[in-house]
Amino acid sequence: MHDGGWWPMGWMGPWWLFLLILVIGVWYFTTSGKGSRDASTPSPEEILKQRYAKGELDRETYERMLSDLRK
Repeated sequence: MHDGGWWPMGWMGPWWLFLLILVIGVWYFTTSGKGSRDASTPSPEEILKQRYAKGELDRETYERMLSDLRK
């Protein structure tokens, strides 16, 4: 029989450890990355309202763009 050293199942132990670290790393970066949207990120409608409030858009343009966003 092959003696795997101090790992109980030979090289199986380090591979499971590597796989576990990889899965945790992927989970961490996908849930806390830039791609996730949180409450501090304004929605497109909120951005449009801010632009209208600043006077960047007239009422007709605002209403047309708001209608397009809600389609």
